[in-house]
Amino acid sequence: MEKLLSSRSNLQSLSEKYIFPEKIRPGKVAIALCESIPVIDLGDIAGQNRANIAQEILKASQEFGFFQVINHGVSKELMNDTMSVFNEVFEMPAEDLADIYSEDPNRSCRLFTSGSPYANEDVHYWRDFLRHPCHPDLDACIQQWPEKPTRYRQVVGNYSTEVMKLASGILELITEGLGLESGYFGGKLSENAFLSVNRYPPCPDPSLTLGLPKHCDPNLITILLQGDVRGLQVFKDGEWIDVGPVPNAFVINIGYQLQIISNNKLKGAEHRAVTNSKDARTSAAFFVSPSRDSIVEPARELIKAGNRPLYRAFEFTEFFSNYMNEKGNSEVVLEPFKLQA
Repeated sequence: MEKLLSSRSNLQSLSEKYIFPEKIRPGKVAIALCESIPVIDLGDIAGQNRANIAQEILKASQEFGFFQVINHGVSKELMNDTMSVFNEVFEMPAEDLADIYSEDPNRSCRLFTSGSPYANEDVHYWRDFLRHPCHPDLDACIQQWPEKPTRYRQVVGNYSTEVMKLASGILELITEGLGLESGYFGGKLSENAFLSVNRYPPCPDPSLTLGLPKHCDPNLITILLQGDVRGLQVFKDGEWIDVGPVPNAFVINIGYQLQIISNNKLKGAEHRAVTNSKDARTSAAFFVSPSRDSIVEPARELIKAGNRPLYRAFEFTEFFSNYMNEKGNSEVVLEPFKLQA
């Protein structure tokens, strides 16, 4: 418990264990907001603009690997209520936090700090996080969730149901944009989902540390509720671009599995989280992933007409194990799965 940043008060200095190597420190983090991160309106998803929306998503996924969606069907009230209950978690008394804190990586629902395993890290991330499963059996998952705040299970259960619907809808639009058979990303390819609620407390020196370092997500697609405090950045053309909050929007980013299945037509987005010295920031990432035994490979429809597959087939559990062993290092994590020209 003493490791949790959220349980400490008046942090005035930065321990050496949180200072990143100079070459990857953020330095001055006041990077101007980039207005070019696509914001896609899903309001006419069932109407005549569906094909256009699919192409907008495809273009954003090719260029940035990131986009935001509005008019997505999840109510503003549910989004606000969910963010409120997430904030309540990290503001609970220490004895309540202790009930969900765990250093056991095999515990399905746990509150922890930095990354995992903490003891083996060269440098710690400036974040605490609560992580638990949400799918495929939501009712069973809920029984593992925190009992406090008392409304957590009901609110987050409703939220998980709605966000899973949104993820499925976006995946179907990607299916259409790629020209794949309807329902391609259904079943085992999107069977599992889990939630990671990140808390980045105010930091004494944001120029020296990171909430999360540069990485791509290992899963299929991520639906992020990022609140109203900036801190998310995406790496594009050698520069870090600030992904500023848009009211009532979700941030969507492409994971490695979509990059592989699309045979590099879509881009796994490198991103990071920076800190600030004034405001605590809470974000919630809803990760949609293949089942552990799901076979992942480039879609056969995309390697016709002379296009060769760029990746071999593999079980998702093999990929995830390699990802964790390489600590998400985007320079090497894909190498064992690439096919030689």
